[in-house]
Amino acid sequence: MKKRLVLAATLVAALTGFVATAHAEYPEAPVQFVVPWPPGDFEDILTRMIAKHMEEKTGVPASVVNKPGGGDGPFPGALEVLNGPADGSMVGSFVIGVPIVGPVIDIGIEEDSFTPVGIFLTYPFVLAASGDAPYSNMAELAAHAQDNDVVLGHFGAGLTPTRASFAAARKLDFEFADESAFDLLDCNTLSSGDADVINTTLALVEPCLDEINILANIGSEPIAKLDGVETLAAQSGINDIELWNGLFVKKGTPQDVIDTLASIAEEVMAGDEAQQLMAETGARVYWQGSDESAARIETDRAKNAELDE
Repeated sequence: MKKRLVLAATLVAALTGFVATAHAEYPEAPVQFVVPWPPGDFEDILTRMIAKHMEEKTGVPASVVNKPGGGDGPFPGALEVLNGPADGSMVGSFVIGVPIVGPVIDIGIEEDSFTPVGIFLTYPFVLAASGDAPYSNMAELAAHAQDNDVVLGHFGAGLTPTRASFAAARKLDFEFADESAFDLLDCNTLSSGDADVINTTLALVEPCLDEINILANIGSEPIAKLDGVETLAAQSGINDIELWNGLFVKKGTPQDVIDTLASIAEEVMAGDEAQQLMAETGARVYWQGSDESAARIETDRAKNAELDE
């Protein structure tokens, strides 16, 4: 009898140890955050803050891996996360295009391929013109474009801010005489005359802010540091879709992994470093959790379809 009791106790201990191992606290192994763009932009800076905080808080290595896709944008990096394990060891830091555009271009991404951990960034996109341009808002631009050629510079025709610019022009009953994609859109683009109006981020034109006209910002809210500048949506009547970035994991990733990532990222976005970045650059930094982000994605799918119309 005594031997049987000892054997039973040993089995219970072994099973208990197995269960504890199977449900070990995340993360157990190094975590890679995949940023599908070159280093240095807002999503890269903020994701590096998240990785650093995660490593400090958990003691497990966490790093950012940049996977720029060149002409294919964020999709090669997104597919790498999709082809990885669903255990939180690979986390995507993705723009709106991955869950919104990815499912409609037949590359293997479905609407439910990724689960949003949370959205944390709105890029400070603006429409800017030179300081001597005879227009300082969208109504004045529309009036000028009726009898004059206006060339638009942008980062790509398929990018959300670019598509919003085209839609706004149609709403205001004008068309750009020409448009071109640039690798860089800054003060020099305007001063050289390469484009009359540029669709770019505020940080790239900040050095000459006093010498140019900001016609509008592209997003749901005005940029605080641009006093008196209204959103493109408010000026044109298009919807307020904006270019955002968030954390995503592969479908099937355990909820405790999502919860841990969300808790760490939320702390980072509320921290002094991230909030200082927002104050200095005009980027909007915040935290929307998984459920709220999923609802936002569904809303943005409808907004995207509306822009297509």
